[in-house]
Amino acid sequence: MDSVLSPATVKMMNIVSSLRAQGIDIISFSMGEPDFATPKHISEAAASALLSGFTHYTPSAGIPELLEAIAEKSKVENGIQCTPKDIVVTPAKLAIFASIISQINDGDEVIIPDPSWVSYEPIVRLAGGVPVLAKTTYEDEFRLKPETVAKLVTNKTNMLIINSPSNPTGAVMTKEDIKGIADIAKDHDLIVLSDELYEKIIYDGVEHLSIASLPGMFERTITVNGFSKGYAMTGWRIGWLIAPTQIMAEIKKIQEHTITCAASFVQKGAVAALKGPQEPVKAMVQRFNARRDLIVEGLNNIPGFKCLKPHGAFYVFPKFEFKMTSAEFAEFLLKEAHVAVTPGSSFGPAGEGHLRFSYATSRENIRKGLERIEKAVSKLR
Repeated sequence: MDSVLSPATVKMMNIVSSLRAQGIDIISFSMGEPDFATPKHISEAAASALLSGFTHYTPSAGIPELLEAIAEKSKVENGIQCTPKDIVVTPAKLAIFASIISQINDGDEVIIPDPSWVSYEPIVRLAGGVPVLAKTTYEDEFRLKPETVAKLVTNKTNMLIINSPSNPTGAVMTKEDIKGIADIAKDHDLIVLSDELYEKIIYDGVEHLSIASLPGMFERTITVNGFSKGYAMTGWRIGWLIAPTQIMAEIKKIQEHTITCAASFVQKGAVAALKGPQEPVKAMVQRFNARRDLIVEGLNNIPGFKCLKPHGAFYVFPKFEFKMTSAEFAEFLLKEAHVAVTPGSSFGPAGEGHLRFSYATSRENIRKGLERIEKAVSKLR
């Protein structure tokens, strides 16, 4: 455990909570969760289940109604030809944990985008695996490119992880990128772990492509998805994974020996999310889109920042030109501007020189935060 550190995102969240408890006005761009309420019909479905006494164990993989709804959604929206037996309902983070722990042995190499979500690398290390970082760049809009991955494959490579749209960059892989990654996986007999948590938060007419929908990929892909980001349900702790039979058998063991099953009444809420009206999701994405435009323009207007306009998620990942590390710069902004951001280095070496801003906050807060940042950095020039 000595090689595994606590996530910087959680650390920053705790710091912000502590400062606010002291009465300090902090504008936080550090939270990786929608600031909208869960749609009412979802909460009502869960509350109804709770009040009716639906509070006991369910089948470990999930209630049949939810498994069927996920299978239908995955076939219609994602082109993944799965059945309920290919699905386990579980918190998305546990889905990723179980996928890696069940498939990676000591010394196995796992290719991970750099920068990427803070927990991929620690989980690989916990499994005894060796993280191999595939650098992505500002110039390529932080897309994971097949030619980068191909150079990193060895006879020890077991798995590669993709995340599109991406946390922390908001990057969306193109169809050509994903098809290229699929070819590499097939050529080298690799497992692909595809983290698709942000698939519903996408802009500019860009389309999401699930790699498991491509020919020859279902049998080697673990697809992780969930409700936290798209339905503003982070506190519900529910998601799912889809995997072929030979992989699923090992993953189910971890589910059965850890949480047993997802919370019963929460699963009823998840059914309502998938089968109920989708207008709240579309409205949320429209508001995120307006916030994205606001923060990108605002950061680019501050001397010393350069910010791409990402096609997905609710993050921007600007680079900065001030002579300090990303951790030092984040600390400076928290101290001088009372603005919380996450250091880019938290997401991997390629994140150094960048900061992650979550625009899952009001437009008023975005404007106020940008004003504070501009004032603070003027002292550095």
